[in-house]
Amino acid sequence: MVRKTSGAALAVPAWAWFLVFFVAPVGMVIWFSFGYKPGIFGTHANDILSFDRYVEALTPTFLATFINTLWVGVVGTVLCFLIGAPVAYWMAFKVKPSRRGLLIALVLVPFWTNFLVRTIGWQIILSPEGWMSSGLQAAGLLDGPLDLLYTRTAVVIGVVYNYLPLMILPLFVAFDRVGPALREASKDLGAGKVSTFARVTLPLAQPGIIAGVLLVFIPLMGDYITATVLGGAKGNMIGQLVASQFQTAQNWALGSAMAVLLMLVITLTIAAGAALIWLVTLPYRHRTRLVLGPVDDEKTDAAPAERTEVLT
Repeated sequence: MVRKTSGAALAVPAWAWFLVFFVAPVGMVIWFSFGYKPGIFGTHANDILSFDRYVEALTPTFLATFINTLWVGVVGTVLCFLIGAPVAYWMAFKVKPSRRGLLIALVLVPFWTNFLVRTIGWQIILSPEGWMSSGLQAAGLLDGPLDLLYTRTAVVIGVVYNYLPLMILPLFVAFDRVGPALREASKDLGAGKVSTFARVTLPLAQPGIIAGVLLVFIPLMGDYITATVLGGAKGNMIGQLVASQFQTAQNWALGSAMAVLLMLVITLTIAAGAALIWLVTLPYRHRTRLVLGPVDDEKTDAAPAERTEVLT
């Protein structure tokens, strides 16, 4: 009983942090979303509750911004995975252990600089007068100035750069946990490199993949700095609208309704992606099973050992 009480006491700070800095703010946002803006100088009022702010947030103009945000979020997350997975795999399996610390530090270098400063750096790079535009014109690859800034493509480039380390680090940890013994065993059983990666490395790295996708997709959907600096009117995202309702329009009710809808979109997108992956991998999971665990001493005279069983 003493041990159980001590363990529960250790979790109190975490639960307090969760309640104060997550549950309470989210509850306030949901509560404000059912209110209204009382006047020019008022921010919110909840004496009359309704769903009118949600109806207002789903007008065609705002709905188009929601769709654009979802497109940027999905494309940016997929690109981060396609770029980050090979880098993490190379760091985990191809680089000497003595050099991995240096590479991890290099991955973290962008986080040593302010998020806004990094994004403004890309504004300078992608500008028509920037060095990239001048270099491409000098090489004969462009006939005129680079017309990429203040577009949705520029926003995608910015979010991929800003959130790529959040994909690489969990993937590296997941790949690094897949010991060389399992991969060597797969090769000894006749599997090629592709088969070993698909049937051994990738399934065991699944928790890291899920963590990387969530770490990138969730904050990316709410990002408004990148869209403001690089997107302009063509790269508008819902985070900008939410921020403008709170800071400029002082309409906390409408901004809260947009924020709640954004959370619902993120939740439904993650659920839909998980269901799609489950359906796609269902036939494969029926054909192949990977079992890791100790050998049962009661059924065999052999010494306890780790075993790997692959059924196809």
